[in-house]
Amino acid sequence: MKAFIFGNLTVTPLSEGSFTIDSSKMFVPFNEESQVLTDRPTGSLLVEIQPFLVQTPWDLLLLDAGLGYDVDGGLQIHQNIRQAGYQPQDVTKVLLTHLHKDHAGGIGYAPGRTTNEQLAFPNATYYVRRQELDFAWQKGRPSYLTDEIEPLLHSPQVHLLHDDSGTIDGYIRYQHTGGHCPQHQVFWITANNTTIFFGGDVAPQLQQMKVRYKTKYDYDPQRAMDLRQQWWLEGQAAGWVFLFYHDIKNPVYPQSI
Repeated sequence: MKAFIFGNLTVTPLSEGSFTIDSSKMFVPFNEESQVLTDRPTGSLLVEIQPFLVQTPWDLLLLDAGLGYDVDGGLQIHQNIRQAGYQPQDVTKVLLTHLHKDHAGGIGYAPGRTTNEQLAFPNATYYVRRQELDFAWQKGRPSYLTDEIEPLLHSPQVHLLHDDSGTIDGYIRYQHTGGHCPQHQVFWITANNTTIFFGGDVAPQLQQMKVRYKTKYDYDPQRAMDLRQQWWLEGQAAGWVFLFYHDIKNPVYPQSI
């Protein structure tokens, strides 16, 4: 897996593949070389699913947790982390923008996958917005899968964020945004004058940053659009590195600074 190095920060996209999703909220694998998007139901979106590893001088961060699919009897995200040269137990912090199933599937793990009995990263602290956890548990399907997020409810590894904004260990900043879903949040990671911005599903693809349009799938399309424009202008001026969870061609932008 290709890593991108920015000073003393190393970013590795952990691609889980390309998928289409329509009003059914089902993620269906898509092969761009052999399949045609127009053959899928009208309105299907083509997206990548890709959590990120960020190696900092202090932590190995995981940004969101993917679909939680099994590969060869284990979690795909675990396999991807090993292919990137790390072990799942090396992850020290898991930062969660929100708990939709394509971002939260890899949170928990149990052999056989009959239930998610334990958190998938045994040495990590999980950071999630309390209001998002409450909302996800009450809302449930199809966007949230309660069996996937249940390990977050009582584990001592979980740190629940309450405030609309704040910092973690002095170098990670978080902010509640809403937009995509009511309790969505985003993160900035800064070290030695380099800032990485992870906007989750409010800022999922590079093209959405450059063009003003409202998406049908956002909880508050106007706010999401306005935030994308705000971040793009601010980030371009400040030289941020943008990470795009659902972008097939541009997971990291720019690729070097």
